[in-house]
Amino acid sequence: MLGLVRRDVVRVIAAGLWIAVSSAGCFSTAETSATAMAIERDVGVPMRDGVILRADLYRPPGPGPFPVLVYRTPYDRRAAAERYRTHLEAVERGYAVLLQDVRGRYGSEGVFDPYRNEGRDGYDTIEWAAVQPWSSGVVGTYGLSYPGAVQWLAAVERPPHLVAMAPAMTFSSPRQFFYFGGVFDRSWVPWIVLNIAPDLRRRAALAGPRTAAEAERFWNQHGAAIQSRLPLAEMPELAGVAPFYFEWLRHPPEDPWWEPLEIRGRYERVEAAVLNLSGWHDEAYGPEGATTNFVGLVTARRDEPASRTRLVVGPWVHGVASIAERRVGELDFGAAAALDYDDLVLDWMDRWLRGRVEEPAPAPVELFVMGANEWRDYDSWPPEGAEPMPLHLAPGGALSGEPPASAEASSVFLSDPADPVVDPFGGFGPHDLSSLGGRHDVLVFETAPLSEPVEIVGPIEAEIFLSCDCRDTDLWVTLLDVGADGRAFNLMSPGSNVLRASYREPSRGRRLLEPGRVYRLRLPNMATAHRFAAGHTIRLLVSTTFAPYLSVNLHTGELETATARSRPAEVRIHHDPGRPSRLVVPRISRAGASGVAAARDES
Repeated sequence: MLGLVRRDVVRVIAAGLWIAVSSAGCFSTAETSATAMAIERDVGVPMRDGVILRADLYRPPGPGPFPVLVYRTPYDRRAAAERYRTHLEAVERGYAVLLQDVRGRYGSEGVFDPYRNEGRDGYDTIEWAAVQPWSSGVVGTYGLSYPGAVQWLAAVERPPHLVAMAPAMTFSSPRQFFYFGGVFDRSWVPWIVLNIAPDLRRRAALAGPRTAAEAERFWNQHGAAIQSRLPLAEMPELAGVAPFYFEWLRHPPEDPWWEPLEIRGRYERVEAAVLNLSGWHDEAYGPEGATTNFVGLVTARRDEPASRTRLVVGPWVHGVASIAERRVGELDFGAAAALDYDDLVLDWMDRWLRGRVEEPAPAPVELFVMGANEWRDYDSWPPEGAEPMPLHLAPGGALSGEPPASAEASSVFLSDPADPVVDPFGGFGPHDLSSLGGRHDVLVFETAPLSEPVEIVGPIEAEIFLSCDCRDTDLWVTLLDVGADGRAFNLMSPGSNVLRASYREPSRGRRLLEPGRVYRLRLPNMATAHRFAAGHTIRLLVSTTFAPYLSVNLHTGELETATARSRPAEVRIHHDPGRPSRLVVPRISRAGASGVAAARDES
């Protein structure tokens, strides 16, 4: 069923690509270097419940058949076609490309309920595309962020004709997406206000901003007040517009309600070849999702001749544009940092949908090592040969390779949720956070200057022994590279480095603290690939707040979803022989480890 189709007459020259679409179905051009393309607008794709999702189809001229690429988005398929060139490059390589609005967005029918319909709808779209007369029956999917998530949610439904996928900068679990370490991600509010609510208001004829420009003006005027408001459930700007936001708040991370969005534990259901792509400074769920999903697939396919999956992580922030840039945040990572997103995706599709083998074959894992500013190839994640290097928190703010010797040593600070630590930059990417070390509610632990370079590649774990005169608190640990000039740059985005103390054992759900009791808290979700230069120091910041990204812990035991009442708390970090708080980093070279030890010995 093709649905209502409008055939446009389009003639555009863009970066050497000639698009000629004729309502008569005749395709011709005198340019020898040109590629003709047929476009069919407003193609109706039927879902199993009768809802019609609208799409635009781009394909080479002629009857085909062609391998098909599917891109599904909540952000307007027409805007995606204007903003990105992937579909144009794909047609030039001989693919048909279907750009589709997901359920309840822009041209598509139905009600938008983020992520919860994408598995079934993605399956139906893939299978519909596979049997069209212009299709060869092999289908690939691509996209980044939400368009990356829809691929995973469809893949675990096992569509028979899905052969390859390239989900970029997306998650592995709703527990590390809607929440991080048990803490609700309040960046969902600007996501809704700026990206989702305008079209929902337009469709329902509701008052308020209905265009992206109007939403941006509204957020510039009111965003700071909205983002800091408590309780979280008091959000009149979203009432009647985004009921799903309030539904999310009713479900803590341990609630089975989140299970339909889980990717972890379902990898054996995925048959497609998968390219996992993210950036070290992507939003925190991105690198965690890419590495976790890669390992999950490798494990699920351990009995197969090949795992048919690959992991690529660069120095980038979130978005396609960053992948092509050498400068991220305040740092220039050199020309090697920039890659061509379209080539990455389409080379992957060529391999699995068209049988074109690259020589030599790319490594299963390709990581950009920041600081060294080089790409490195590995056979696995974590890379083989990395050794755990413990860095112990010590009295006086030292970060040492030696275990603690002082009995009953601890460091204490007073934290007030009403006056949180605030990221002075308020955006992702590497930034100089040296100013945070001067706050009374931030503990600083630091090595002496390194005598040799230290390279760490892989997962990082913090093990912190904490007590508090409160019923609950959050723990943030921020890893920094400090240069000889005193500038201190973060190595990852906020979110992977936080844990709500009441969620210290996630499988057991929320359990409040007993004031004064010491608890062992583990933060296992950090990762990076970075080289600390000789003469630099490794700094660790410890705090209980880091605004504005995630919600704040009130210290009372009550949830910030329902109340704004908070209290200051005295927080103590223990670092004695019986309670050795430490950071464990994956050391690649023994020289790096000896550099830390030697630096500490010289002090």
